[in-house]
Amino acid sequence: MPDKPKFYGWKLVAVLFLLDFINMGFPYYGGSIINSYMIHDIVMSRATLGWGFTILNLFVGFAAIVVAMSIVKYGLRATFMIGSAIIGLNALFLGFYASKPWHYLVGFGVVNGIGMSFATLVPCATGVTRWFRRYRGAMMGLALSASGISGFVLSPLLDKMLRTGGGNWHVGWRIVACAMVVSGLIAFLFVKESPESVGQTVDGLAEERQAQPSRTDALATKHPWTAGEAYGTSAYWLVAIAGIAATFPYFLFIAHWVENLRGVGITPAKASWGLSLLTIGTLAGRWLGGILMDYLNARLAFVLGASIYLVSSYLAVVSRADTLTLAYVASVLQGLAYGWTYSCSNTMIGHYYGPKAYPKLSGMYILLTSGCASPAGAVGGKIFDVTGSYAKSFELDAALAIVAIVAIMFAAMPTPREAVPVGIAEPEVA
Repeated sequence: MPDKPKFYGWKLVAVLFLLDFINMGFPYYGGSIINSYMIHDIVMSRATLGWGFTILNLFVGFAAIVVAMSIVKYGLRATFMIGSAIIGLNALFLGFYASKPWHYLVGFGVVNGIGMSFATLVPCATGVTRWFRRYRGAMMGLALSASGISGFVLSPLLDKMLRTGGGNWHVGWRIVACAMVVSGLIAFLFVKESPESVGQTVDGLAEERQAQPSRTDALATKHPWTAGEAYGTSAYWLVAIAGIAATFPYFLFIAHWVENLRGVGITPAKASWGLSLLTIGTLAGRWLGGILMDYLNARLAFVLGASIYLVSSYLAVVSRADTLTLAYVASVLQGLAYGWTYSCSNTMIGHYYGPKAYPKLSGMYILLTSGCASPAGAVGGKIFDVTGSYAKSFELDAALAIVAIVAIMFAAMPTPREAVPVGIAEPEVA
């Protein structure tokens, strides 16, 4: 009798991790390094440079709905490959042709954002949700942590390569194009749509064990929700509000934290470490938040993560050149809070509504969070221009953390309508 094949879900998580590492790391974090060389060749203002990132964040969100439709119609593998192709062709455009500011805005902002939407969060999170239930939180945190690691690893590597090559940023985008060929091949060869597609079951458990009660039953639904049913529940929209309120502070922080540190007397070299520590905190938060989602009530796990924003915001306000340690702690805690709530909110949608509805629900969620949080950098800059300080920005971050906590406290797991008692019928009168 042949041996039963090992559960492919564990291998798939490694594949999803690698795809997120490549598809986020090269065009986004690597792109930010390439852009720092591009700006010296293509004359543009710092405002134009910043607009490229704002447009990218917007189009990651705008495209998420189409990405969800692609997953439902064509599958995970095809969606990943479409994303790799979009990013790769766009990288060739930037690497061989781009010479004007509008080329940068359209290429890096619009097209790159669309490609990243197809190739990163929604398909990665959908893959985890389809293959796992009992270990969904931990696997979600692991798969989605790849993007942070890629930024930590690829940014200095690409910077060194470009400096060695005399600052030729065109070569940088050609490297991105080559990386997309690799990611497309990985998706084609190793992405599997669902456990059922290869004759396996969720979590790799036998059918009889699937029916046995477990700790996950109180955390994750077994009801096959549709997207339409989910949109009709208040819980989904409360999770979205909490997600927006927990994303806005991070977008604001990452846009202005280094400038804030420099402004309070911290040297540029030491200030740049603040950004690196922010990334490390994000990684730890995604792992920890994801693991807790497999053991704690989803709302409690989210609240614990969002509460860290309150501490990090206070430390950000009081950080000075003579309190460098506090500034570094603020960096780590800010990243920890964002990564933690990020894993929790994405897993919560899977726990509440299941794998069938997840692609569409995740697409709408990404649209709302990316779209509504994308002006954060501009808001932080405006606050500085008016007040001459970032203190009010960090106070705004704390206020939004409170909004996120309040919203999620009311976002209890919904009950399917057919499971709700409709009352006891009146006895007939003779």
